[in-house]
Amino acid sequence: MTTRRTFIKQTGVLGTLSILPFTNSPGNVQESAPVKPGSRWSDGSRLIVSISMQFESGGQPDNAESPFPQNIEKGFKDLPAETWYQYGYKEGIPRMLDNWDRLGIKVTSHMVGSAVLNNPQLAKEIVERGHEAAAHGMNWSKQYNLPYEEEKKFIQDGVDAIMQSTGFRPVGYNANWLRRGENTLNILQELGFRYHIDDLSRDEPFIIKVKNEDFAVIPYTLRCNDIQLIAGEHYSTDQFVRQVKMEFDQLYQEAETKRRQLSISFHDRIGGTPQMVNATEQIIRYMQQHKGVSFKRKDEIADLIFKDETAIRE
Repeated sequence: MTTRRTFIKQTGVLGTLSILPFTNSPGNVQESAPVKPGSRWSDGSRLIVSISMQFESGGQPDNAESPFPQNIEKGFKDLPAETWYQYGYKEGIPRMLDNWDRLGIKVTSHMVGSAVLNNPQLAKEIVERGHEAAAHGMNWSKQYNLPYEEEKKFIQDGVDAIMQSTGFRPVGYNANWLRRGENTLNILQELGFRYHIDDLSRDEPFIIKVKNEDFAVIPYTLRCNDIQLIAGEHYSTDQFVRQVKMEFDQLYQEAETKRRQLSISFHDRIGGTPQMVNATEQIIRYMQQHKGVSFKRKDEIADLIFKDETAIRE
């Protein structure tokens, strides 16, 4: 097992590998899982699990929403809230990275450009450890109300920040709170993106036409999302574990006859807490006991669905 400490010691060697294409690690597909006859996934998986790790902390605006009462007087900075966000890059992401290594899986990290520029070494480490860097805008600003060229610059600036820090060119996109605008997909297609996740309409990926070309939709989740359940609804970690397991059990059953994808989302300052990382390990270990379950980055899922003639097209 590679811990973050030993990884950092090795970066002099591994740093040269950061620009190499990603290849599947043994942990991405359970070795004991046989290729299921009639699988709806072209790689033989019965159910694919897609995990998001949001890298946002360090890019938030002053006095961003936090667990503290929103009663700070105008003109003053909410200093305790600042430390809550700092936890995301000081403790949260490093802890989650070690957990993904223990579990043998790779995830997709949606990165806010300004957060990456404030912590470039951490962003680079995420990529060097085999995870996907996806774009999440330049900052926490709204984009749905921007004119075409301004929104295009907003997205491109975020891409440039990720490439500058990691050497990785994002092909996936996630808007702030999923609120894309009427022009967003056209811009993404124009900029060379291959998929977006700002869609809750299905439990499997599908293909749409954007500018008369194929574009993948890899659905996101609010049902298995720590910012919605833990921070928003104040679920306990036990409740979160139970809810995600129930989601998994139902989708695993449906996967007998349908192509199914389970999405889970973690945010740096929430999902990276000790109790949530412990809960995450319980969830993933449970799933890994089931045959035919694989864990994939979203760019890998997009690759699969683009090549699949049986994929849903809308």
